Amino acid sequence: MVPAFRAADTVAAVVAGARAYCARVVVVDDGSDDDTARRAAAAGADVCRHPVNAGKGAALRTGLRALAADGVARALTLDADGQHLPEQIPALLAASDAAPQAIVVGVRRKTGHQIARANLFGNWVADSFLRLIAGRPLPDTQSGFRVYPVAATLALGAEGARYEFETEVLLRAARRGMGVVGVPVDVHYPPVAERVSHYRPWRDTLRVIGVVLKVLAVPAPRSAA
Repeated sequence: MVPAFRAADTVAAVVAGARAYCARVVVVDDGSDDDTARRAAAAGADVCRHPVNAGKGAALRTGLRALAADGVARALTLDADGQHLPEQIPALLAASDAAPQAIVVGVRRKTGHQIARANLFGNWVADSFLRLIAGRPLPDTQSGFRVYPVAATLALGAEGARYEFETEVLLRAARRGMGVVGVPVDVHYPPVAERVSHYRPWRDTLRVIGVVLKVLAVPAPRSAA
């Protein structure tokens, strides 16, 4: 599953790469005003569309619900910008095979890549803050390269509409005792000047903090005896 917004330049290659390992690829076009939906469909994806931009979290929930309605047990997600390398998909699927009810997260190897300081700060806040709150390490909380057990993930009730969704779902999983498995993966980062990102470091980092506080306001569910 690929959440996509204004990704006309990259989405076809992402779909083609994913189709080499996945029998079905669903693209959720999150209100793009470019050629994203048409190019995704031409590359072989099933396309769901939001009439207006609702955010990455909303797109992920739309895709998960569509897959749940079709009886799909697990969903691999990757971003539409080409950051995630299709050849890394088998490693995530193998980890999911070993722990079918866990969320599997592709932990990005960032060494040697040039990354904007604001983005590094946002990732550090999310990872460090949540590690303290969850009481255990949570792998790469901002990575969009994951495998979700569909029904169990929807049952967590994560509500974040934008980038905070991916952090929220891991925190809710940890508080319910659900497995979260990290798998190191290589990624592709173009030069900083050429990158197109819809992540707004300060605003979206504040959203992450806000959703953490919201989750903490509700007592953690008791684990089944």
